[in-house]
Amino acid sequence: MNWGVWDKNLSTSEMDSMIHICLENKITTFDHADIYGSYTTEAAFGKAFASSKIKREVLQFVSKCGIQHISENRPNKVKYYDYSKEYIIWSVENSLKNLQTDYLDVLLLHRPSPLMQADEIAEAVTKLKTEGKILDFGLSNFTASQTELIRQKTVISYNQVQFSATNYEPMVDGSFNYMQIHNIQPMSWNPLGTVFREDNEQTRRMKKLLATLVSKYHFGSDTILLSWILQHPALVIPIAGTVNISRIQSLMKATELQLEKEDWFAIWTESMGQKVP
Repeated sequence: MNWGVWDKNLSTSEMDSMIHICLENKITTFDHADIYGSYTTEAAFGKAFASSKIKREVLQFVSKCGIQHISENRPNKVKYYDYSKEYIIWSVENSLKNLQTDYLDVLLLHRPSPLMQADEIAEAVTKLKTEGKILDFGLSNFTASQTELIRQKTVISYNQVQFSATNYEPMVDGSFNYMQIHNIQPMSWNPLGTVFREDNEQTRRMKKLLATLVSKYHFGSDTILLSWILQHPALVIPIAGTVNISRIQSLMKATELQLEKEDWFAIWTESMGQKVP
C-alpha cells in the first residue's frame, strides 16, 4: 500500500529495486489490495515485477477484493462492499492482469459485508481454485462469527487483522483462540502499532520500556515489537509497510530474538497501563 501513490509513489525502477532488496533479506511475500492507490498500485507493482526478471515461483502475492472505493477510477458514488460471485471472479482476474501473473498465492476478502452470502463466496473461491487463479483463500478484518459464517462453506486459511503491542484486542477478544482452533493463520497489519506514530501516555510508557529492552537485547525497538508479535502461539505473520531500507534489513532479525517471558508481559503491561488481568 505504501509503495504507490497513496504514500511514497515509487517509480517502476524504485519498486524493482525494493523487490530485490526484500528478496535479498529473505522477504518474499507482497501484500496487495485492488483498492491500493485508488486501483493503481497493483499495476505499478506489476510493471516493476516484470522488469525485475525474478521468477514468479520465488515470490508470493497476496491480494484483497470486495471494497468498492470512491475513486476517479471507478464510477462509485458511495463506498460499499461487493462479494457477488461475478465480482470476486472479475476482481481476481483484474488483479492478475495488473500484477502480470497467472495466479495469486492468497486471495483475501478485504472487509466483511452485512450483505455477503457464504454460498456465493464459496462458489467463486471454488471456481478460482479449480482454474488455478488462486492457491489459497482467506479473510481480512473479519470477526470470529463472521469468519465462521464463511468457513461453513469453504476452507479459510488466513485472516489479516490489526494486531500489535498497542492494538492487542485479537489476543484477548477470542479472535486468535478461534483461529487456532480452526487452523486459520493470522496476518497482522500495522504490526508496529502506534508506538512510532503517536505521542500519548501509552506510547510514552512503551518507549521508556523499549529503551531498556534495546540495551538488554541489543536489537532495535521495531525488531523487539515484531518479536513480541511472533511469540504469540497463533503464529502471526506481520505485514510490514515500511519502505525504509534499513528497517527492511532489520525485519527478519525479529525471528532471531526470543524475549524473556517477563519482558513480553512487561510490553503488554505498559501498553495497557495496568497489571495483566
